[in-house]
Amino acid sequence: MKNKPIYVEIPIEAEIDKLWNASQTPDQHEQWDLRFSSITYLPKEENQPQKFTYKTKIGFGLAVEGWGKSVGSFHAKDGSRTSSLHFGTDQSFSIIREGRGYWKYIPEADSSITFLTQYDYKTNFGRVGKLFDCLIFRPMMGWATALSFDVLKRWLENGDTPSSQYMKFFCNWVIAFLFSFIWVYHGLVPKLIAMHQVELSMMQNVIPISTNLAASLTAVIGVIEVVFGLVWLVYSNKRKLFGLQLFVFPFLGIGAIISDPAFLFHPFNPLTYNMVLFVLSILGFMISKDVPTAKSCKRKRD
Repeated sequence: MKNKPIYVEIPIEAEIDKLWNASQTPDQHEQWDLRFSSITYLPKEENQPQKFTYKTKIGFGLAVEGWGKSVGSFHAKDGSRTSSLHFGTDQSFSIIREGRGYWKYIPEADSSITFLTQYDYKTNFGRVGKLFDCLIFRPMMGWATALSFDVLKRWLENGDTPSSQYMKFFCNWVIAFLFSFIWVYHGLVPKLIAMHQVELSMMQNVIPISTNLAASLTAVIGVIEVVFGLVWLVYSNKRKLFGLQLFVFPFLGIGAIISDPAFLFHPFNPLTYNMVLFVLSILGFMISKDVPTAKSCKRKRD
């Protein structure tokens, strides 16, 4: 099983020295690169590659620690630069055993810099490790590299600090997952599985129809809510979904109260529940503007 090397490329409007320092200086590099929690240069030995150690926190108090060597850099006459890297770890639980790669900085005619990387690595755990790498880990590493490159681009071009960008990114996705769960749950459980009597009575209070027809319409609405909840997971423009909910939640809240004003005296009633979701949608709408994305990068070499 032969996996393709990971390749990521992005244009950056910045001075090449500034980009070089941001990617070659440990205290700057570790700020924007999602793959590393910390990078530490070791004392340099004469006529030897620059060695360093790195740490990547993976949660639950665990961290992968490894070593690296800047095995060479080259400044060409056309202004381009290349930095080569050899890296690995001795920890047995790490999927990565050892790898090599390079970064390249290519000045373009429009004053931008094409910043690209390509790297590959050997895995642990035999065939199982190769399969896990192919299906899960390698795509995840490619995505993390591309997202990190876009964060670096926005940092150098607009001054948005990496920490603030990652805060927006993860808050945006946490709220998106929350709304996905809410829509799927409320469409699936009370409407499709339980066909709760309150759902039927709300439908019949708004529209004078038979119980059978109310059940059918409730089921249709349940399916629509489940589908909308799943859309939250796959549709990239979350800002549009947040904007749509700014109209949906007031409509649902008012409709529920009109169907039965007694709901206002219930705990967790439609007024307070939809008000919370409406405010959360406003926050999501604000956060979701200019969120970094891995889609800004080119992922295949020409």
